[in-house]
Amino acid sequence: MSAVRLRQWWSDLLAHFWLRPALMTVSASALAMALVRLEGVLDLPGWLDAIVYGGDMGAARDVLGVIAGASIGVAGTTFSITVAALAMATSQMGPRLLRNFTRDPGNQYTLGTLVASFAYSLIVLRSVHGADNSAFVPHLAVTAALLFAAASVAMLIWFIHHVASSINLDHVVALVHSELSSALQALPPRPAAEDDACPPPTDLPPDWPGKSAAPLAAPGSGYLRVLDDHALANWAAENDALLRLFVRPGGYVFPGSTIGEVVPALLHEAAQQALATGVKFGEARNVEQDVEYAVRQMVEVGLRALSPGINDPFTAITVLDHLGAALCNVADRSLPDGCTWRDGVLRLQRPATDYAGLVDAMFHMLRQAGCGMPSVIIRMLEVLGAVAAVEQDPQRRRVLRRHVDLAYDAGLASTGDPSALAALGDRHAAALQVIGAGATRVEA
Repeated sequence: MSAVRLRQWWSDLLAHFWLRPALMTVSASALAMALVRLEGVLDLPGWLDAIVYGGDMGAARDVLGVIAGASIGVAGTTFSITVAALAMATSQMGPRLLRNFTRDPGNQYTLGTLVASFAYSLIVLRSVHGADNSAFVPHLAVTAALLFAAASVAMLIWFIHHVASSINLDHVVALVHSELSSALQALPPRPAAEDDACPPPTDLPPDWPGKSAAPLAAPGSGYLRVLDDHALANWAAENDALLRLFVRPGGYVFPGSTIGEVVPALLHEAAQQALATGVKFGEARNVEQDVEYAVRQMVEVGLRALSPGINDPFTAITVLDHLGAALCNVADRSLPDGCTWRDGVLRLQRPATDYAGLVDAMFHMLRQAGCGMPSVIIRMLEVLGAVAAVEQDPQRRRVLRRHVDLAYDAGLASTGDPSALAALGDRHAAALQVIGAGATRVEA
């Protein structure tokens, strides 16, 4: 398994809500059986022996029964109420909130503690047996059960606080921003001079003059979650071939569609097999190789806030602030160009998210939804100006200039308030001053 597929597999595994609770339950069950077997074998020091549970068989059964019943009851009731509250919150923030809830390790550890306490108490309760004069009571195990009960109470108190914080809009936006920042920080640093030698997708490179291309069919369907560029480029280098793909991570692939081609055509069958092992499809997008997905999650929160039913420009402004911070983080990063080379020869070529596409995904829909709210457009101009102050690349500043002009034109067309028009003019002029005269107006 390649490194890319291994990282994706590990990320998907940790996202399952049942994994950590299951491991904690199995561990607690093993601990229960071990402590029962150690009863009477260990010689405890006097200070520890004084705090070990010393009740009789009936009291031990009552304690364990109460802990088991309370743990599973609290787990079911608490998480049922929580899911109901989250379902109501998703109407305002979108379904991403529920996904973040299931992926949150704290929520998984809380459920794991409660279920592990239940399983542990049941196993220890099973070992309590005998008549009054020959009863077997695992005092060590019952003492540990009391510790499990205390841990469950502590986790429950923390969980109530945690859930109340997790449905806060600012927390949700910050969480998505953290995912986006992690994805951007994984990009390589920008070189001193950008290499734009990647040939256009429609032209054959000079290394294969006159050779024909064979189409490659999709080995599955769904969203392209994993694309192992290095493995596919290595295969192409070993076979002296060129792979050209028409989709990128995050794109939806339809069954039986053509998603690429291979040059020369005689390697069609082998290339089809290599493609089947180098890609992975799924029902939903992820941020592992798809930076735009995290952007769209954040934009979705802003769009819902700007909807007529909610009308919350402050949340949209918060989203704009985080998007601007993400663009500042990418100022010293190089976005992939979709070209993978081996020994100076192009071996893999695919579409990739460039800076213009990233900025378009961030601001186009928010600008369109916020046209009737001058405060949102004003803040958008301020954010773009702040990003331009950090970004020094002339080409990227040209992209920012385009969005500055689009936002300014949208603001002028959507309001007649003199103070709002004056504020728009001031922010537009300030942004242009930061961008500089080198970036001229670009028509949409």
